[in-house]
Amino acid sequence: MTLLAIPGLAVWDGIVDLFNTVMTPLYWAVSALLVGWHWLLSQVLDPNSGWAWALSIVGLTITIRTILIPLFVRQIRSSRNMQLLQPKMKELQKKYGHDREKLGQEMMKLYKETGTNPFSSCLPLLLQSPIFLALFRVLDYAAKGQWHSEIMKPYVNSLQHAKIFGAEISQTFLKASGSGSGNVKVVAIVLIILMTATMFTTQLQLMRKNMPKEALEGQAAQMQKIMLYVFPIFFLIGGFNFPIGVLIYWFISNLWTMGQQFYVIRRNPAPGTPAYDAMQARKREANLRHGRPADENVPGTAGAATETAVSDRRPAQRQQPKRQSRSDRKSGPAASNGQTSAPVDETPVQDDVPAKQDAPKQTQAPAAKKQPAGKKGSGAKRQPAAKSAAQKKAAQKRSGGSR
Repeated sequence: MTLLAIPGLAVWDGIVDLFNTVMTPLYWAVSALLVGWHWLLSQVLDPNSGWAWALSIVGLTITIRTILIPLFVRQIRSSRNMQLLQPKMKELQKKYGHDREKLGQEMMKLYKETGTNPFSSCLPLLLQSPIFLALFRVLDYAAKGQWHSEIMKPYVNSLQHAKIFGAEISQTFLKASGSGSGNVKVVAIVLIILMTATMFTTQLQLMRKNMPKEALEGQAAQMQKIMLYVFPIFFLIGGFNFPIGVLIYWFISNLWTMGQQFYVIRRNPAPGTPAYDAMQARKREANLRHGRPADENVPGTAGAATETAVSDRRPAQRQQPKRQSRSDRKSGPAASNGQTSAPVDETPVQDDVPAKQDAPKQTQAPAAKKQPAGKKGSGAKRQPAAKSAAQKKAAQKRSGGSR
């Protein structure tokens, strides 16, 4: 009767129950990480102090962001591909601009062929959203003296009254109450400003330093503008309803993203961007300081191209001789009068020259037939003929001397 009387309420209750069922593993995971860091920090800090719990939230943030590093690498690669695809995307827009359906199909085909996901830049943020909700609910329940998992039950009272700068980390700007409500609002406003500023600066750094001009036009530019303005405004407005602990989480997470992105932009910028030009200028200055040519080993310059060409020519010197065809092997030795067998024994071959002139044609014919094969045995078989000619000469001398 109750379900029939208030069907809307029953459906809502079912949605809430389903949401809690799905989020329960995350409640346990977030609670376990929070308690683990709190136990570690309690070895040097007061377990009930606000700084022990605040630094535990920092440790939770670092753990989550470390796990998400592979997604960040994927985000960087996809962002690079999007920048390199801008000329092709412009060609597609010129070709299929009148047919939006065909244009969309060709765009998706291009993304699939190059392995590019235009929404990958949002992946780290989207995957952090469930963790953010889980931490929000854990702190919100702690402010009420409640808990989602048995792991948090012994620590709820300590977390509920933990303070930093006189503000309880489980309180929000809009729901601040008690004697420390003023401190809660001041700390919340400072953290909201820091959270929004770091998010905006991170995206602005990407657009100004590591994106070519082509990437700042078209669909990719619209996505970047959403990341630059919409998300900071969303968190600026929503931050007034976030607990202090959640604001700490997002501020540290944005700092992590900004530092990670700064490292990537400085060390491995995309070609054709201001960051790439700055990297080339730094390498030129380093070369000049060490007394080397300015463009030596500088990517995208003549010095780098020359070095590549030299390295490409080196393997050609070590290549083996090409194999000769059967016809070449037959014709080559015949034209050279048996020069292929020269390495056998030079002395007998020299003695063999006059012998070949006096020898009958029948003796030369088998030798000519055997030589094209280029075998070592052919040279060895000519040696007995050379010896017999020498013996004939010696015999003639002996016979002449005896006379």
